[in-house]
Amino acid sequence: MMRRYAILSNGNGQRASDRSWREAARAYTMLAIAVDKRRREGEDRVEATRERTGATTGVMLSYGAGKFLAEFLTGGFAALAFKFYETELGLGAGLVAFAVVLYSAWNAVNDPLIGFLTARPTRLSRRWGRRFPWIVAGSLASGPLFLLVFAPPAGLSRAALFAWFLVAICLYDALYSTWELNYQSVFPDRFRTAGERSRAAGIGTAVGTLGIAAGAIVPTFLIRYGDAASYALNGLVFAAASTVLALLLAPGVRETPAMVARFLGQEAARAKAPSFVRQLAGALRCRDFAAFMLLYFFYQSATLSMTASIHYIGDYVVGRNTTMIFAGMLAGALAAVPVWLALGRLVRSRQTLLAAAAAALALLCLPLWFARSYDQFVAAMFAWGLAFGGFWLMMTPALADVIDGVVARTGARDDGVYLGFRAFFGRLAYAVQALVFWAVHRATGFAADPRSAAATAGIRAHTALIPAALLAVGVALFLILNTLDADKAAANRAELERRGL
Repeated sequence: MMRRYAILSNGNGQRASDRSWREAARAYTMLAIAVDKRRREGEDRVEATRERTGATTGVMLSYGAGKFLAEFLTGGFAALAFKFYETELGLGAGLVAFAVVLYSAWNAVNDPLIGFLTARPTRLSRRWGRRFPWIVAGSLASGPLFLLVFAPPAGLSRAALFAWFLVAICLYDALYSTWELNYQSVFPDRFRTAGERSRAAGIGTAVGTLGIAAGAIVPTFLIRYGDAASYALNGLVFAAASTVLALLLAPGVRETPAMVARFLGQEAARAKAPSFVRQLAGALRCRDFAAFMLLYFFYQSATLSMTASIHYIGDYVVGRNTTMIFAGMLAGALAAVPVWLALGRLVRSRQTLLAAAAAALALLCLPLWFARSYDQFVAAMFAWGLAFGGFWLMMTPALADVIDGVVARTGARDDGVYLGFRAFFGRLAYAVQALVFWAVHRATGFAADPRSAAATAGIRAHTALIPAALLAVGVALFLILNTLDADKAAANRAELERRGL
């Protein structure tokens, strides 16, 4: 009997002990959860304070690395792709232009649709935000696809080479658009005041101008006219550099808890997501948005034509390496940054400054028509860089003000969709450049004798006169349509702040 009682006592004691341990573990777990919650709330308050007091210089520099990456890849692609397939691989200007036109047609759907789809919530949105995962994945994948554009397999037939070029540029652009659209969309939400936007844009312009220069100058050390393999080496260098830049970019586009909360709150408040067509129609009904898109389209058409022409100038007009010509543009753009920043403090309207910079770009294209010696081309590109630095400095804050107006009217911050339209107009400019080169080369007999007087005059035309005309048209349309002044932009920002957008 005593033994049985002892056994029962031991069993009850063991069960009591187990319950005590479970209760202690439960209490410890709840305490840990509470501590972690307090820690996260503290971090959120710190982040909220940081957002109110502005992003740090380190964040702005990291964000600027994205400007470097975007301009590095765009410059390398735009300056080399047409010439590589026309003169190095012998595909012919007509087929190259046709591929670029098909690519632009693909972009009519691809870019706005990518902006629409990547703006939707995903399983990663609550932790990482809606844009950060897309930026990281797309930026890391863009470099290898850039390499494929310039590394077609040897021995392809004419038809197969055409197909390779078309598929490669479409795949590359899809991945490029995935990160770049979301990268641009972060700007209006991450940098929320006029002063912060100006400072971030100034830092981004300085860093991004180096990217433009690198995209233009690096190939001059690697490629050799007449050596197709050197273009593949250049593509490999671009791919490796792009990977490093993608990693440097990540801290600058990491979404803060306040940004994530705004997005999740906006999505929770929607009865249902608006359709893509409805968002497109709503954006295009905004005159200021349409004005910016038209100016951007003509600006891109002009600059793509001019910068892609420089390698033709080096190969067929002056017969020399183009390093110093592109360096002249870099020097001018960097020298212009403090001047345009000072003008930005005197002139409140970013739209006015953007139009002034575009008009200066049109005017300063003309010295390139009259340049004859190598030094004259360097000087002309320096002068053009002075205006280019101003346009590039004002472009992002001016667009941010335009998007603020659209958001204030619609009540939803769907920046990715609007920037998808911007990307479409930017890619459509590739078709303009390709068709201009094809038409001019056909009219001047470039294929038969690229160094004839007619052919070199044609090269000068698509270096200077045609870009000047395109920019003039863009400025005229912008001035007719744009209604956004400094007071209206300030009122839009105040309205967004009041509504928590």
